[in-house]
Amino acid sequence: MPRRGSRPRRNYVPRIRKNERIRAREIRVIGPDAKQIGIMSPAEALAIAKNHGLDLVEISPSARPPVCRILDFGKYKYEQSKKDKESKQKKSTSGKVKEVKFRVRIENHDFMFKIKHAEEFLGKGNKVKLTLMFRGRENEHRELGFETINRAVKELEHIGHRDTEPRLSGRIVSTMLSPLPEKDRVFKYNQPDHEEKE
Repeated sequence: MPRRGSRPRRNYVPRIRKNERIRAREIRVIGPDAKQIGIMSPAEALAIAKNHGLDLVEISPSARPPVCRILDFGKYKYEQSKKDKESKQKKSTSGKVKEVKFRVRIENHDFMFKIKHAEEFLGKGNKVKLTLMFRGRENEHRELGFETINRAVKELEHIGHRDTEPRLSGRIVSTMLSPLPEKDRVFKYNQPDHEEKE
């Protein structure tokens, strides 16, 4: 058995205190209309909550005094779990950067194949880094590399926008694209996800 005073487990999720479980002597109370009522004892606040047929819920236990709100606890838990789910989804989809590489003397078929992949990544909400590396004598014709990258950006205007102008770093020219807002994204070379599922 763990001793008293031992550190909490990593997976420990603090329980939300409500109603009679709120132990502080004084609490700051927010009413059902989201307006502050004032500082009072938990017993007084609980009486107000019961009057409204609602719960008294501790929403900020570390504040001095702790902040409690009068609300429907079931609804509050549902909204909190919905927010947690949304933030997890955003973390899993946003922030990913996919790279699509081009060559200076790329054939049109290969070029369009790579554009199709870039469109797919942008359509899923990922950022896309377009890169092109100069090899050997290609260094003498850097303008061709910039032309290829700019052409790729133009081909993807319907689904993404350029964050930065193409830049040369050593032998590599690159630029970054961000997806357009979901409602503005148009697919030219791929089917949108929802159509594929259907």
